[in-house]
Amino acid sequence: MTERTVCLDPDPRDWRSRKILVRAYRWYATVSVDRDAYVSASASRGHASELPAAYTEAVDAAREACMNRIWYDGYPGGFSYSDGPSWVTLFAPFPEVDAAVEALRLAELDRDYSGLQSLADRLALPVTDWLAPGERELVRGTDFVSSPAAFLRFLRGKAREHGVRLNGRATAGSVWVRPTLSPHERRIREANPERYPGWVDLWTGHVEAEDAPLRPWVGGRSQNLSHGAAPVQFRVVDTPSDGDCSCGMSKQDGWEGGRAHARHHVEWALGVRAPENLDWWGSLAVVTTRSPIAWRRLVSRVARMPQRENHYDFSSWSHLDEPEVTPDNVRAYLLRANARVIGYLAAHDHRRHVRWDLVEGSSDGDQDDTLRPRVDLVWVADTCRRRGVGARLVQALADDFGCDVADVSWSTPISVAGQALARRLSPEGVWVS
Repeated sequence: MTERTVCLDPDPRDWRSRKILVRAYRWYATVSVDRDAYVSASASRGHASELPAAYTEAVDAAREACMNRIWYDGYPGGFSYSDGPSWVTLFAPFPEVDAAVEALRLAELDRDYSGLQSLADRLALPVTDWLAPGERELVRGTDFVSSPAAFLRFLRGKAREHGVRLNGRATAGSVWVRPTLSPHERRIREANPERYPGWVDLWTGHVEAEDAPLRPWVGGRSQNLSHGAAPVQFRVVDTPSDGDCSCGMSKQDGWEGGRAHARHHVEWALGVRAPENLDWWGSLAVVTTRSPIAWRRLVSRVARMPQRENHYDFSSWSHLDEPEVTPDNVRAYLLRANARVIGYLAAHDHRRHVRWDLVEGSSDGDQDDTLRPRVDLVWVADTCRRRGVGARLVQALADDFGCDVADVSWSTPISVAGQALARRLSPEGVWVS
């Protein structure tokens, strides 16, 4: 499917015109109404720019049904969209793209929301029936059509939303479930009805029918080792569960159960895994803005480590388009060990420096206009810090340029760790710019 644009207003060349943009991805296509310029023009004339409540409600229902259907089909990721009036976005399964375009066109031009409602009804899934209490087998081809593993993953996510434990297991052609509700989750929902509107406890007190299907035994211990066990006791203790991890990610698990944090933390601690299709002829690679795109993408991945750790607004590497020559010779040094990039230095050449004696609050020293290599950023994997990795990177930068390490310039402001590294390499002071 190619990208396409559907113009909604008579003059498509008018900058205020509304457009429907369709873009395909691996699992779905986005169908978005671009109302940005239209909203700005309306606001400048004093007109209301907010979407009608019925429009928003219909879009939300259709979007939720579409996202559920895409997850049900096996998509493992998430979705990102704006709630404002400037953009209206649906994530449509490929067979529903044309219907989504037509539904948004009718809603935008005629305020006819029947297309959105029809789309939501057509894609709605019987989640309530699947999570109803009781042991049962959901058969592929009869109760669901996606793969059992994908369907089980989808059901577990929906069960968490309802506060229910699924007790599910996938087989070759079916999924066994026995949804139950813990007393803890029941108390939370009963104590906060405003957070869970319309929630009804269907699980507490449920009694299995005598003819309920029996889940087949699949191995394991035949003895119930919890028979007669005493319940676990709990205490309320303050724990440091809030805030950010040292790697820069939040300690709170997101919608994906903390897997994104786990992946990022491993790379932050051990180094970024180097792609197998890149040939390393030495432990240190110098990547420039004219290097192959695979190398520049690797630099971009590594650059996200210090960006997230230090909460920088921008990445230190943004050269991901066609190869280009930069006047200041932008480059990156990647140090590899054990198939992972454990060190990263971003640099470029610069003039106009001043001397600094590395004493906080001291005045600037001599000025200098000599062309020098400038350290923009140094990052080392957490488990490799304080082992001389940063010093090796700065020394490699100086050797490449053909100068002493004391002649290297440092980008300001310099972090505490950066000052310690600079003081170790040049105790008498450094050039800064």
